[in-house]
Amino acid sequence: MIVGITPGFHQMKKSFSTVIDAAERRHNDEEILRQAKNNSSFEGPMCKNLVKMLNDQELNEHLDLSSSSGLFKKAIHFVHTTSELAYSVFCNGKNCSESTPSLLKNEMLKNYITGNFAAELINLSESLIIPLGVTVSNALNYLVKKEIVSSEQILSGFPHPSGGNGHRHKQFADNKRAMKDMLKVHFAKMEVSD
Repeated sequence: MIVGITPGFHQMKKSFSTVIDAAERRHNDEEILRQAKNNSSFEGPMCKNLVKMLNDQELNEHLDLSSSSGLFKKAIHFVHTTSELAYSVFCNGKNCSESTPSLLKNEMLKNYITGNFAAELINLSESLIIPLGVTVSNALNYLVKKEIVSSEQILSGFPHPSGGNGHRHKQFADNKRAMKDMLKVHFAKMEVSD
């Protein structure tokens, strides 16, 4: 499970154009939604950075993929992509960032996370959660305290892959070893349970 903050303007626009195109081809609603999600989830420039970081963590090897880019193409069935806020949220006409708005200080956003997003997590209680950045991690840690999700599911320390995140390289390097170890433990548990 890869979790972002909220779909940005680029992803929202891509979703809308996919829906319009699929509707014109007379696809049913379920197929239209599937195409919209597959075509726009983490789509755009930051996907390249995300794939590189996932490959550096050797996630692709745990999943028997040549590259983690497959998670956004032919191996999309291995991943559930989502955002803590499922709908695009903008601040002063710009995409949300790691600092604006504070998801846990804004009562409306906090309620969405503890309601809608928490309900989504309950259905995925065995999933590995890769939070993209500090903001997502902080909200997940809040849900850990509320006993909605287990800290053992969360790949802590994963930076937001946006090119605008100037700290991502250092944060990734600082946490790389611990994240690799956590992935080994997670996939070892999955093998035992199979």
